Amino acid sequence: MKSKLLVLPALLGLSAPVLAGCGGSGGSGSDSSAIVVGSTDSIVVSKDNPSPLDPATSYDAATWNILSNTFQMLLRLPRSGTTPQPDAAESCAFSDTKSETYRCKLRAGLKFSNGDALTSEDVKFSFDRMLKIKSDLGPVSLLSGLKKVETQGDQEVIFDLKASDATFPYKLATPAGAIVDSQVYQADKPYEGLKLVGSGPYKLDSFTQGDKAVLSKNDNYHGNVVMKNSGIEIKFFDDSAKMKNALADGSVDVVGGSSAFKPAQITALQAGKVKDVTLTEASGTETRYLFFNTKDASVAPKAVRVAIAQLINRSTLTRDTFQRTVDPLYSIVPQGIAGHKNSFYNLYGDPSQAHAAKTLSDAGISTPVKITYTYRTTAGSSAGEEAVWLQKSLNASGLFDVSLKKVAYDSFVGNAIGGKFAFYGLGWAPDFPDADNYIAPFISENFLDLPYKSNEINNTLLPRTRADADRSNTVTDFGSMQDIVARDIPLIPVWQSKGYVAARDGITGVEWLINSSSTTQYWELGHGVTG
Repeated sequence: MKSKLLVLPALLGLSAPVLAGCGGSGGSGSDSSAIVVGSTDSIVVSKDNPSPLDPATSYDAATWNILSNTFQMLLRLPRSGTTPQPDAAESCAFSDTKSETYRCKLRAGLKFSNGDALTSEDVKFSFDRMLKIKSDLGPVSLLSGLKKVETQGDQEVIFDLKASDATFPYKLATPAGAIVDSQVYQADKPYEGLKLVGSGPYKLDSFTQGDKAVLSKNDNYHGNVVMKNSGIEIKFFDDSAKMKNALADGSVDVVGGSSAFKPAQITALQAGKVKDVTLTEASGTETRYLFFNTKDASVAPKAVRVAIAQLINRSTLTRDTFQRTVDPLYSIVPQGIAGHKNSFYNLYGDPSQAHAAKTLSDAGISTPVKITYTYRTTAGSSAGEEAVWLQKSLNASGLFDVSLKKVAYDSFVGNAIGGKFAFYGLGWAPDFPDADNYIAPFISENFLDLPYKSNEINNTLLPRTRADADRSNTVTDFGSMQDIVARDIPLIPVWQSKGYVAARDGITGVEWLINSSSTTQYWELGHGVTG
């Protein structure tokens, strides 16, 4: 087993990843067999989520990894870098100086995987549908600034925005902008089951819940992706240890993602205990936050939330629970993203039981404060271990009496949106690598429906940053927004991921598998020599 370091070039201003020996230039690999990708993701049809593969009703990393590979968007993030490039579109640009009107011209001859023609009407239908269905579980919040969509002929689409938004092209490059077939999908109802029809690089041949998903090359795809394999088989595991064994015995070729393996398994891979497997470490853009429902009496007093922030020792959490496979995070915006500022550390300093006790005493709050912390977990997640650590840490201070509650993965987000939890943890994989996408989803677009609001962020700072296409000019305003979040404390940032990809020798393209928004690009994987 070998270990290599991959640095996401888009985030650090580099032109190429720092990675050695993963194959030279050339065409497609010589082996035409499907590449098997191991996953501990939980994608199931349930009462709470009957349509997990519909772009209008899915807004989590697990499903977006599949949607990004099977649906086509007008734009797509490139192999490396953060500037969206045309995919279904031939070209896109703002046609006004205020960044309020965005026009795209489609490529000629676009088709869905079933052979249906893809025209501008399908694009308009897809966005109108997203806004009409308006699912709490979907990414409609990303399109909250969209006023209307118009077409001119079969190949031109015009987006009219409510206000300036220089980030709109980034949003079009996410599955929120996935183009669906208007002959297959209903305009006002989700597409139920584990099935889909898209125009992306792959088509979904089958999906057996809890077992595997089979993707094959979509011969009707017409875009900017260069395929390096003929198909992908995603093998689902309910135990990350079983997945690690499958990687070791060769029945799985690749495993990727920040939560695919538990920390002890990652350290075993790093130590070379799995023969013929290479572990690649990437700069991570995923984050972990502790959220508060500030309408709940147990956490409504700001002093309670401040005291928790003053007690949490991120260094011991990342060292002891995560074995340094994640990094401490002191801001809603992670390190590596332009505009990052350590606002929580600047305001609350090092962990201090004395300071937390004084905060509660000064506010006249009796201790111990009783709180329930709710979490969800999957086979590769350490959310359970994190929850136990949090409980012990807060209770050991004598200032809190924390109880734990575990909720099923598929119903967790819906219950969080419904205000069922007082205090809970969630990870965040960015839609696009910009500070905007770590703030707006929770404070402005507010897809979690948090009671917290900030007029300064929503009415002044965020609109001002969205009016500026030169993102280097937004650093000061984003710093101010991070300070406001730290001061008002509707959430506490805890850690940011390190991205890991484990692959058997002979699998190429690993260095390009995870893009700058932490989404997998399966088409980059190949057998043998590729470029």
